[in-house]
Amino acid sequence: MAVSYKKLWILLIEKNMKKTDLRIQSGISTGALAKLGKNENVNTEVLAKICKALDCKIEDIMEMVPDDKE
Repeated sequence: MAVSYKKLWILLIEKNMKKTDLRIQSGISTGALAKLGKNENVNTEVLAKICKALDCKIEDIMEMVPDDKE
């Protein structure tokens, strides 16, 4: 299983926010934002900060999808 942050990007569009806005509002690093953009694993603290900033639940910003290898 792999992680997908597609839901996060859709939510940002719905809230009329840019990735930079998210980074500043949530206080995450540019490196963490880059990892999110590549669907890479990030620390749960990063996910918690995003959820707090967007006032949403974890399932609103990410999902587990079948890995390419599966």
